[in-house]
Amino acid sequence: MKDRPIVVAGATGNLGGRIARALRRRGASVRAIVRLTSEPAALAGLRRLGVDVVTADAGSVADMTHACAGSACVVSALSGLRDTIVGAQTVLLQAAVAAGVPRFIPSDYSIDYTRLEPGTNRNLDLRREFLACVDAAPIRATTIFNGMFADLLTGQAPVLLFKIRRVLYWGDADQRMDFTTVDDTAEFAAAAALDHSTPRFLRIAGDQKSARELAAVASDVTGQRWKLLRPGGLGAFGALIAITRRLVPGREDVYPPWQGMQYLHNMLSGAPKLHALDNDRYPELRWTSVRTVLTGGVGVEGPRER
Repeated sequence: MKDRPIVVAGATGNLGGRIARALRRRGASVRAIVRLTSEPAALAGLRRLGVDVVTADAGSVADMTHACAGSACVVSALSGLRDTIVGAQTVLLQAAVAAGVPRFIPSDYSIDYTRLEPGTNRNLDLRREFLACVDAAPIRATTIFNGMFADLLTGQAPVLLFKIRRVLYWGDADQRMDFTTVDDTAEFAAAAALDHSTPRFLRIAGDQKSARELAAVASDVTGQRWKLLRPGGLGAFGALIAITRRLVPGREDVYPPWQGMQYLHNMLSGAPKLHALDNDRYPELRWTSVRTVLTGGVGVEGPRER
């Protein structure tokens, strides 16, 4: 079993590529299933890592079954909307079952959406829908929940407002949220892929911080005082999200502005907060704190370009 390859779907993407690299660092044999239209440069990078690159039709169960054959675990790091998260992943799941692969890790890597009300997050609703497909399949599955990618705090996430030194939040300033870097998530996913005894769910958080705690860390890191900025409660935030969703284009985008707002609303509600963390499951792993993220990504004039 230990010599059988780990299949990674989505290895040409950011997280998938890091999972493939983490697996190779652990000495694992890695097979990447890539699309017919994948960029040659991305494929060359995988081959330089020693990854076996297999081209397959993502819509063909037969094609994908051949690509999964003989593997110990299929790891999905696919990203997209319904066609990908439900459609392509269902084909991948069916292929893994047909090929006799014993284990499957779906592309979740998020807050615990099983604790959220349906309709509060479009992207996570798609993952919930696929979760039902996974649970109905005759295969051992493991979902990894990691909160929010901490890397986003210095870029896309509208939480740390560097120009005015404010932490934007809605609701309770002391509601803690879960943050894990992309690299730490990839390292954990690689370890889990090689672990034949994983449970149905694994929960990790590189750090847990409230808005108030984020302001304190940002103040320490920058040497300048950061304050809290609270436009209103969660009800007002929900109303703003609904208006933004109606007015701002991007329904076909994977991450339109209102999607990030939905994710932040979920986190600030406390509903998907991770408890009973599995951080210690693989003792060799070291977790990156929010302080380390900000120290590496913040200069005197704000975050570095990424």
